[in-house]
Amino acid sequence: MLAVVGTVPEDDFPLVCGRADFDSSRLRVEGKYIDVNRGTPALLAAACRMLQTLGQEPPLAFLVGDTGLGHGSRRLYAYLAEHLADHTLSSMVFHYLQPDVDGHGRVLMAVQELKTRPKLIADAGFMYAAKMSGQSPEYDLFTPDAGELAFLADEKAPHPFYTRGFILSEDNKVPSLITRAYTHSNAARYLLVKGSMDYVADSSGILSTVSQPCSEAMEAVGGTGDTLTGVVSSLIESGMDVPRAAELAARINRTAGSMSHPTPASQIMDIIPWLPTAYGQIKAP
Repeated sequence: MLAVVGTVPEDDFPLVCGRADFDSSRLRVEGKYIDVNRGTPALLAAACRMLQTLGQEPPLAFLVGDTGLGHGSRRLYAYLAEHLADHTLSSMVFHYLQPDVDGHGRVLMAVQELKTRPKLIADAGFMYAAKMSGQSPEYDLFTPDAGELAFLADEKAPHPFYTRGFILSEDNKVPSLITRAYTHSNAARYLLVKGSMDYVADSSGILSTVSQPCSEAMEAVGGTGDTLTGVVSSLIESGMDVPRAAELAARINRTAGSMSHPTPASQIMDIIPWLPTAYGQIKAP
């Protein structure tokens, strides 16, 4: 079972743990409806749709409200450290949480104590915490954008705010940033770097790139990186090896975006329903 861990940008959203359900317009967990704009709800909606397409059970969601002050994130870190052993998980994706080195350490220790280690995927705030803790190699996949990759590549930056200027990324620096992140052991076993060109890499270098289809209007649609993380997590949950899942997810996400004929006014909810069709087209012989 895939677990999705993250936050909902509402102060009064409670801590919930339950199966997620997405019915083409609304996301629901434990009887609570969640708006799908971007962030973890967009990742979760994409995962629901892809897991259904792949014939897999729906994801288990660990969610809490947090608008950036960190109170909700700290509650969720503590809950996970205490309750992860109650569940049988084959893969986990950690997403938007306030970075907390101590909280990350307790959660990772709880994961390591499980009878069967799940595949571990991290993005956004939890990925920052993994790097800040010096524990990046414990993860199977990070899914940074180019700016987040610059933080991973800066061996001296204790927080993304302090990424040094000469390292700050432009898209054409991505290959050298990948090398630097692995040189300093600040990358997961695999990387899927999201951008105008998507890169799949490991410590040996770049394994594949995906740049087509390319819809310029998608640059203005918030949440496309979140849906990409949801898609690759679902493919890994289905049993696909990580580099193949990363390359295929990049192609599915781009194709779904193209099929939705996006405009600068498009929302991520205009793209998510196209994910199954995009998967079917790419998988067709």
